[in-house]
Amino acid sequence: MNVLEQFSLKGKVALVTGASYGIGFAIAKGLSQAGATIVFNDLSEELVEKGLASYREAGIRAYGYVCDVTGEEQVADFVHQIEETFGSLDILVNNAGIIKRIPMCDMSAEDFRKVIDVDLTGPFIVSKAAIPGMIRRGHGKIINICSMMSELGRETVSAYAAAKGGLKMLTRNIASEYGAYNIQCNGIGPGYIATPQTAPLRTPDNPFNSFIIAKTPAARWGTPEDLMGTAVFLASDASNFINGQVVYVDGGILAYIGKQP
Repeated sequence: MNVLEQFSLKGKVALVTGASYGIGFAIAKGLSQAGATIVFNDLSEELVEKGLASYREAGIRAYGYVCDVTGEEQVADFVHQIEETFGSLDILVNNAGIIKRIPMCDMSAEDFRKVIDVDLTGPFIVSKAAIPGMIRRGHGKIINICSMMSELGRETVSAYAAAKGGLKMLTRNIASEYGAYNIQCNGIGPGYIATPQTAPLRTPDNPFNSFIIAKTPAARWGTPEDLMGTAVFLASDASNFINGQVVYVDGGILAYIGKQP
């Protein structure tokens, strides 16, 4: 196999959770372009249908299902259905997540638990369901969508940072427990990405926009497409000896202390 063939995902089946739009959609698009069959889930039939319409518009044949990643029995049935329908589940991208921007002392324990449940317990549940099949087939790739908040704290994101820090360690533990079965589990840590959700922050008169651009050596926000190549790499045979790592696709923010005032 030559080096370019190592990046091919032809014949692989990839589940990207919560990939109706945004970062998950871009990652799924990249995996599809590399040859993978795409399966995704969302919380309602309406969201799944919207996602399917977006995939059709992009020229991608994808398969969408309603599933809540925090429901253990629901997820087990979902993964079983994927394996029965498509013959395997080779690649899992744990992308589904939420954030609640609330100062810690104003945040209820209920809200804190909800973020942890979706952003950390969800990846545990879906990975737990997918790993036995990967063991039987002798290979598997798990990609957890971490965050710069896996390394840094910031105002109003205590629950999100706790979840993403935990997801980094879950990534390392899956690698430690299941690497001997030829399963690689790695993470992607996006920087500040230009999506519809961040559009209000990116107006020229918003101080946060200027702050992010000044703090990023690349001097711009990232795009969802900036994550596609890293995802394909971590999903492919080209990364077979990389395990338990988080690749930060952040334009250099984590490497940079910032300009002197």
